[in-house]
Amino acid sequence: MSALLDELESRWKEIYGRLAAGEDAPPALRLRAEGLMEAAVLEGHASPEQLQSRLAVLYREVFGRELAAEWGEDWPAFFPFPQIPGFGRRAPVWPTSSDSL
Repeated sequence: MSALLDELESRWKEIYGRLAAGEDAPPALRLRAEGLMEAAVLEGHASPEQLQSRLAVLYREVFGRELAAEWGEDWPAFFPFPQIPGFGRRAPVWPTSSDSL
């Protein structure tokens, strides 16, 4: 791995470690890591899909559950690249139709 990817993984571990411990992960920490994700793609170190895949593995290692189980199968759409999954909550949504109004 490159030094950039090593640093990025270290920051992801810090973020997820804090969240798993019930601590706050400061927005600046997340935003800087997301900036490094963009830099890694721009410099050709990885694709967005590769980084999201690695995030999914790390999430499972730290939290013991899959991102899809926590956020839904469409988690990459809910957290588009370069957002780091784990912040926020899905809003409850109930289907409506003209019959239910």
